[in-house]
Amino acid sequence: MDHFHSEHNELCCESVPLTAIARALGTPTYVYSSAALAANYLAYAEALAGTDHLICYAVKANSNIAVLNQLARLGAGFDIVSGGELARVLAAGGDPARVVFSGVGKSTAEMAEALRAGIHCFNVESAAELERLDRVAGELGLRAPVSLRVNPDIDAGTHPYIATGLAENKFGLPIGEARACYARARAMRHIDIRGVDCHIGSQLTALAPFEAALQRVLLLIAELRADGVPLRHLDLGGGLGVRYGDENPPPPADYVAALRRHTDTLGLCLLIEPGRSIAASAGVLLTRVEYLKENQSRHFAIVDAAMNDLLRPALYQAWMAIEPVTPRHDAPERRYDVVGPVCETGDFLGRGRSLRLAAGDLLCVRGAGAYGFTMSSNYNSRPRAAEVMVAGDRFHVVRDRETTADLLRGERPLPGS
Repeated sequence: MDHFHSEHNELCCESVPLTAIARALGTPTYVYSSAALAANYLAYAEALAGTDHLICYAVKANSNIAVLNQLARLGAGFDIVSGGELARVLAAGGDPARVVFSGVGKSTAEMAEALRAGIHCFNVESAAELERLDRVAGELGLRAPVSLRVNPDIDAGTHPYIATGLAENKFGLPIGEARACYARARAMRHIDIRGVDCHIGSQLTALAPFEAALQRVLLLIAELRADGVPLRHLDLGGGLGVRYGDENPPPPADYVAALRRHTDTLGLCLLIEPGRSIAASAGVLLTRVEYLKENQSRHFAIVDAAMNDLLRPALYQAWMAIEPVTPRHDAPERRYDVVGPVCETGDFLGRGRSLRLAAGDLLCVRGAGAYGFTMSSNYNSRPRAAEVMVAGDRFHVVRDRETTADLLRGERPLPGS
């Protein structure tokens, strides 16, 4: 079910017209559907019913506290990659005992913070990190729960910036070195081995790479069990893609079924870390057309959202659907480049889009619930967008629009000027 749908020639989120949100709050504004978030999460929970599991939502996809709070209420765990994300999970009512901490560059302070909070597991990505974690846990008089993230050298077939499972990537331990590293971990006084972790990338639209990586991890698990390494869980990361345009990714039920064919007999808790597939389709970005402009043969729709608000098109050359909130028929259809006001040629939301437009029209960028606001910035000293959560026929502001005063807070001129 699409929770963004047209009623009376006007695009709505659940039962709220998007024009009403734009009228109340202005633009650019991110709008999230509470019902869509719940449905996307529950698709995983239902597919995993009957097996020991933990769904750890990848906070980096969308870290708004209201989003995290809704998922926590549904029973989600969380995959974090920073101390700041841990703070957000705790502020949202998340259970630290259902948190896994990933990422290649965990600081001493972040390790200590997570240990004190009592998180479920650290996904350790290097021997150096393992040694640091053993030392930090010892200084606190604690034992650190650990999975080693292994790199299976599998081509995920995704954009190179979001591929994480190749030997050339910075992530994880080479799978051939994992056995020796587990032996080192067993000898450490302040390390508690919990399992094995693997994640090969994001926006995967086929099951074959997941299964190829899993086959290599299963061989490692057999070796570790032969070595007597105690394992309690298998963490297979996230990465399931979504449909932005013509992609045809498998649904969560098919993805989980493919994993369970190999994992149900292992006697291990199965952890997964979906992010994009929960949040992307649950959000849109609203933006208004400021000007229409023609340069020779090109037509530009200059909107008030920019690459600082939504970076994916500029960074990944990502295609995201753009549509008028209230379609019009009194303007000629043209192929527009939808661009923002930032002083970069790379500042675009979409190129070559067939649209009927006039200045002042409200546009909706679909699939913006993941890696939208979380990747936004203040480039060109632009305040970041407001965020709204819709529940039924009501909407709630879950992050105020930044102001110019917010941008200047904490800065000061040189003394004596």
